[in-house]
Amino acid sequence: MTMKDFRIYMRLGHRYVGFFMVGIMLVYSLSGMLLVFRDTDFLKSSKTVKQVVASNLDEKNLAKTLKMKNIDFREQQGDIQLFKDGQYNVKTGEVTYTSKKLPVVLDKMVNFHKAPSKGSMGGLNVLFGLSLLFFVVSSLFLFTPSSKIFKRGLAFVAVGWCCR
Repeated sequence: MTMKDFRIYMRLGHRYVGFFMVGIMLVYSLSGMLLVFRDTDFLKSSKTVKQVVASNLDEKNLAKTLKMKNIDFREQQGDIQLFKDGQYNVKTGEVTYTSKKLPVVLDKMVNFHKAPSKGSMGGLNVLFGLSLLFFVVSSLFLFTPSSKIFKRGLAFVAVGWCCR
């Protein structure tokens, strides 16, 4: 196979992998932008939850029982321990707190970025990563190395590498 034939195959692969990745890249870009706001209440809806759990739990065990992170008792008013967004009655075990969640579609979209290797999305993440790698490498074969546009492209590669 000549270098010209190789370039033609890389161009074809680049074109079709690009079309394949349009939908995936749209979803990943939107979920990435949503992840920027994960520590805010942007687009989240609030829901008040009332639940009865075991009594006399400490912060760590209450967090484990409620499947929440970082419950920190701030103050106590009689039998009631106050924490961020909620309260816990030490004697009765009654807990009232506010849960803030993204809508179902957006929550699923955000989980694309957090997919574990054992999850159903792990394979898609690997396929997406390999497709991106091919996309990057094949773009280097779109132009002849002696052309002005190729050299300018390498300058952009260097700037992108330095800005990471």
